[in-house]
Amino acid sequence: MDFAFVSGNPALDLAGTVLSRRDEPVDLLAVPADLERWVAACEGLPDRVTATPSAFDAALTLREAVYRLALDRVLDRRFHIPSLEVVNAAAAGPLPTVRLGDAGVRMSGDLPAVLTHVARSGIAVLADPGARLKECGRTDCTRVYLDRSRGARRAWCGMEECGNRVKAAAYRARRRTSAAPSGRAER
Repeated sequence: MDFAFVSGNPALDLAGTVLSRRDEPVDLLAVPADLERWVAACEGLPDRVTATPSAFDAALTLREAVYRLALDRVLDRRFHIPSLEVVNAAAAGPLPTVRLGDAGVRMSGDLPAVLTHVARSGIAVLADPGARLKECGRTDCTRVYLDRSRGARRAWCGMEECGNRVKAAAYRARRRTSAAPSGRAER
């Protein structure tokens, strides 16, 4: 399964690697190789990292902590203290190397450095009182995203997956309603 990077922040995108959390969760990071693929696909992160079992476990722990804190923010609740501790500890880790060149910025480092960067990006968005965090409006989707749309009218994490599904379902419902018998017998 391909990864979706629609949340507007690497930490929120990491949290979005579990789909349908309320119903039948689907974990896109089932094995360390999945995490390696996610890091390589995430814009701005190193192209290649190796996920040791302990680094993989740390990434999953960070993912769940970020999700909990983002949901706390969306629901206007106080932050969950154990999740704060996880994110803050991850943010205090080793930093990746960042280099500027003609092709732009290139980041390098191992997975612990990547997790530090992801944790810090999560802290930046969670601490920003002006950041508009929302949970996707599609019933089955539990992805939290940063709404940067004009007027904060964005309703879905992404149009390709969730927005199209919601619009298609609404269209089918309208068609069924208009095609329903009106009570007259047809000949």
